[in-house]
Amino acid sequence: MKKLTTEEIRLKLAAISSPDDPFLLQCRDDQRKSVIKLAEKWTREYQQKLEKKQQFEDMMIFEKKARGEGYHLLCGIDEVGRGPLAGPVVAAAVILPESFYLPGLTDSKKLTAAKRESFYEFIVKESIAFGIGIVSPADIDRLNIYQATKAAMVQAVKELPAAPEYLLIDAMELSLPIPQESLIKGDARSVSIAAASVLAKVTRDRMMLQLAAEYPQYGFEQNMGYGTKQHLEALNLYGVTECHRRSFSPVKEMAAEETVS
Repeated sequence: MKKLTTEEIRLKLAAISSPDDPFLLQCRDDQRKSVIKLAEKWTREYQQKLEKKQQFEDMMIFEKKARGEGYHLLCGIDEVGRGPLAGPVVAAAVILPESFYLPGLTDSKKLTAAKRESFYEFIVKESIAFGIGIVSPADIDRLNIYQATKAAMVQAVKELPAAPEYLLIDAMELSLPIPQESLIKGDARSVSIAAASVLAKVTRDRMMLQLAAEYPQYGFEQNMGYGTKQHLEALNLYGVTECHRRSFSPVKEMAAEETVS
């Protein structure tokens, strides 16, 4: 053991997969603090992997239930952007293969931006099919946000290149002739809905970054259209734009004042 450098030990630990590996046990008994720390780090990471695997399995309960009832093409559906003062509401629908495995997948809001981007690419690559639905601020004002959210979800399903047999939806029921289940906080309870959550979030964030380039004074690259202090101050200074939701307060009141003046 002492003939190996700390770096050599780190590389050798990276290659083992069992907590009962003799080499790991040797590292735990080593006299060098640096080696003991490497062993402890391996153990922590191994435990985290087990926890993520268990979380993933727990989030497959609804998919397993549906497959047990004879459904195969299961579609997860979720949306993002119901609360912002600006930008569209975006929904995603995704059909994942039964073999899909992505430990750490959960509600997109709980993931870092970098992790969401990484997961987005993986989901797009591994999915059987996915579709995106987008409803503009003008249509949100026309329909109301609840109906606009439903419209985005229906649009996302219709964009799928494969016909789903069963829908798992985050806290909504859709007027579609497809068997479905609505799950409260579904993006944290179902793998399929969580995957849709990531696709919708990344899609909308990218759209908001484009709007940030068009309207730099509103800070959309930071607030994603939500009513932060910076955003509200910019609204007072520069007024309401086409990308703002005029049926939402305080945009509604500001737009009315602009019309009067």
